[in-house]
Amino acid sequence: MAVALGLALGIQAFLVKPFRIPSESMVPTLAVGQRVLVCRFCSHLGDPGRGDILVFKPPAGQPSTCGVQPPPPDTPCPKGTPEKSDTNFIKRVVGLPGDHLKVLAGSVYVNGKKQDEPFARLDSECATCNLPREITVPKGEYYMMGDNRGESADSREWGPVPKKWIIGKAFMTYWPPGRIGLL
Repeated sequence: MAVALGLALGIQAFLVKPFRIPSESMVPTLAVGQRVLVCRFCSHLGDPGRGDILVFKPPAGQPSTCGVQPPPPDTPCPKGTPEKSDTNFIKRVVGLPGDHLKVLAGSVYVNGKKQDEPFARLDSECATCNLPREITVPKGEYYMMGDNRGESADSREWGPVPKKWIIGKAFMTYWPPGRIGLL
C-alpha cells in the first residue's frame, strides 16, 4: 500500500498532474469543472508551441495588473509584473518569444497575420478584445489567452508568462466521461 501511494505521489509530482477547469475562460474547448491531465515534464523537452494549452503561474497582481503602469492605451499588456502568482491558470499559447502581436475583434494577429483560431469564441465588444497597437513578446516569454475571448483574464491584462513559470502542457481530458479525449 505504501509503495502504491509513493508511486502515485511521485507520478503526480514529476510526470502527470490532474487539473480542474475553474472558469469559463477556455469555453468551448474546455468546460467549467472538466478535468484534464497535464504533462509536467513536457516543458523540459522543448519550447511550447503556438496553440498549446498550458497550466502556469501568471504574473502576480492578476487578473488586471500589467507590469507597465499605466498600461499603454489600446495595447495588449507588453510586460508582466516580476513576481509570479500562487494561482494556477490554464490558457492557450497565442504568442511566442519575438512575435509581434495585437488583438482585433477578439482575433489574434501575429506578425501582421490574422491567426486561424477555429477553437476560439470571439467577442468584438469586450474591453480587451480590440487592442490594435502591436507589442513584441519578450524573449523567453509566452503570450497566453483563453479561448473564450470575452470571458478570459489573460496576458492581454497581465502580460506574457516566463517559460520558467509554466507547469506543464494539458494533453488529455478525463472527466466527464462524455468528453474524454486528447487535446
